[in-house]
Amino acid sequence: MLKYLHIENIAIIESSDIELVSGFNVLTGETGAGKSIIIDSINAVLGERTYKEIIRHSADKALVSAIFGNLSEACVRALSEYGITPDEDGNISVQRVLSQTGNGSIRINGQLTTAQVLRDVAKYLVNIHGQHDSQMLLKPENHYVYLDLIAGNEKQREEYTAAFKEFTDIRRQIKALETDDDQKAIRIDLLKFQIEEIENAAINIGEIEELKKKREIFQNADAVIKRLNESIFAINGDIDSDGAMGLTRSALNYIEKANVEALGGAANSLNNAMSLLDETTEQIRKYISDFNYSKEEVEKTNDRLDLLHSIVVKYGNSEEKTLEYLDKAKEELELIEFGDQKLEELENELVLAQERLVKAGAELTASRREAAKGFENKVCEALSFMDMNSVQFIVDINESKYSKTGKDSIEFLISANAGETVKPLYKVASGGELSRTMLAIKSIIADKDNVDTLIFDEIDTGISGRAASKVAVQLRKLSGIRQVICVTHLAQIAAAAEGHFLIEKSVKDGKTYTNVTLLNEDDRIKEIARIMSGTNLTENTISSAKELIDRSKI
Repeated sequence: MLKYLHIENIAIIESSDIELVSGFNVLTGETGAGKSIIIDSINAVLGERTYKEIIRHSADKALVSAIFGNLSEACVRALSEYGITPDEDGNISVQRVLSQTGNGSIRINGQLTTAQVLRDVAKYLVNIHGQHDSQMLLKPENHYVYLDLIAGNEKQREEYTAAFKEFTDIRRQIKALETDDDQKAIRIDLLKFQIEEIENAAINIGEIEELKKKREIFQNADAVIKRLNESIFAINGDIDSDGAMGLTRSALNYIEKANVEALGGAANSLNNAMSLLDETTEQIRKYISDFNYSKEEVEKTNDRLDLLHSIVVKYGNSEEKTLEYLDKAKEELELIEFGDQKLEELENELVLAQERLVKAGAELTASRREAAKGFENKVCEALSFMDMNSVQFIVDINESKYSKTGKDSIEFLISANAGETVKPLYKVASGGELSRTMLAIKSIIADKDNVDTLIFDEIDTGISGRAASKVAVQLRKLSGIRQVICVTHLAQIAAAAEGHFLIEKSVKDGKTYTNVTLLNEDDRIKEIARIMSGTNLTENTISSAKELIDRSKI
C-alpha cells in the first residue's frame, strides 16, 4: 500500500506531504485545483514517462518520493531480482528527481536504479484506473486479460505459449526451405562465393588492429629511430656530456671514496642501476638493428589491410561479426543442399507440434470457459448492486485462428435494460455504465492480482443519485481487501472515505499554489456540503452532509 507521498515543485504544487490510510482514501476539490497533479505525481514515482513541463515554473528540479508498505510476496520477489530488500518494517522508499536539464534520478531504498526497473516493480504496487483503462475495456482484443486473471490459468497459458512458439518456428523453417529450384541454385551460388571469399581472407581476430599499428610504425619510422637514438644518447652521453650512465658512475665513485659503511646499500643500488642501463641500451640498439623494412613489406601490409577492410565492411563491420556470418552462411548452405531431407524431418516435427498446440489450445479454452461462468454471475451481482438491476453480462467465447494469446475470440456483451438483447460492450455502454462495469470487474479480480493499491481517477463518470451511493459502498467494500484511492466529484463517494483529502488552489504574491489537506470530521462535513450545493452553505446542507457521512458508516 502507498503509505506516504511527498511532492515538490510538480506543476502548481510547491511542496506537499500526504499520509494515506490503508483503506478508502478520497481526493476532492474544485475543478482545476490540482487533483490530477496528484495522479501525475504518483505516475512519476511509479516510473512512468514524464515531461519537463511538469516541473513547476522557475524551478530547476522537481521531486516525488513515496513509501510503500505491506508488500505482496510477488512484489518482494520482483525487488529481490534487482538486489533490493524492504527495510526492517517491511517498507520500501522510492524517490524520483526530475530535472529541466534531463539529468534526473531514481532511487529505491537509496539504491540508484532505472525507470524500467521501477516500472517492473511498480506493477505490483499500484494500479491506476483512468480513461486508459476504460478504453482498454472497450477493446474486445483486451478482454482475455481479465478472464485469464479470473481463471488463474498461468500453467495453461505458459504451455500454450510454448506450443505456439514451437509450431510457428518450425513452420517458418519449412517456408524458408520451400523455394523453387532456380531460387535454390542462385542462393547456393551466392553462399558458396561468400564462404570462399571469407575463408580465403583467412581472418584472425585482432589482426586488423595489429596491422594498423604496424603501418603507423612504418609511417613514423624516421621519427621513431631518431627518438630511440636520442634515448641511447641520454643514457650513455658522448665526449662532450655525460649521460645517465656516466652520472651514475660518478655518483658511485663519490660514495666509494667517501667510504661510509652505512651507505654500502646505496652503492649496490647504483651498481644495479648501471647494469639496468646497460641492458636497456642493448635492447634499444637491438630493436634499431632489427628495425629493417622494405617497400615490399609496406605494400604487403597495406594490401592486407585493404583486403580485410573490404571483407569486414561487406559482411559485418568487425572481424567477429564476419566470422559469425561465415558460420551462418555454412549452416544455411548445408540446410539448402540437404533441404529435401531436412524438409521431411521438419514436416514430421510440424505434425507433432500441431498436436501439442491443439491440445494446449483446448486446455486454455476450457479454463476460460469454466472461469467465464462464475465471472458472468459475479459481474451481474456487482452491477445489480450498483443500481443496474436488469443487467445481463455475457462472456462470448468463440473459436478463432491460433494466435499468441490462444485460439479464442473473447468479447464482453452487455444489456443494461430489461427486454434488450446483449450487445458488444463498446457499442451500448454509457459513461456511467462503463465506469460501473470497470469497477465491478476490478472488484472481482482484486484478490486475483498482486497489486496492493487501486487508484480510481474517473470512476464517477456519468453516475449520480442512488447509483453513486451504491458505487460508494462498492468502493468501500473493495477497500477492505485493497487500499483504494479515489479522485471524485460525488458527495456520496466522498462521504464513504476513511481518509478525505481536500485539494485547494490559492494565489499568493502573483504565484499559484496547490495545497493538500487531510480533513478532520468538521471540515469533511463542510467539504461534502460544498460538493452537494456549491459555495452557498446552509444549515440544511451541513445537516445533509453530516447525515450522508453517518449513513455511509452503517
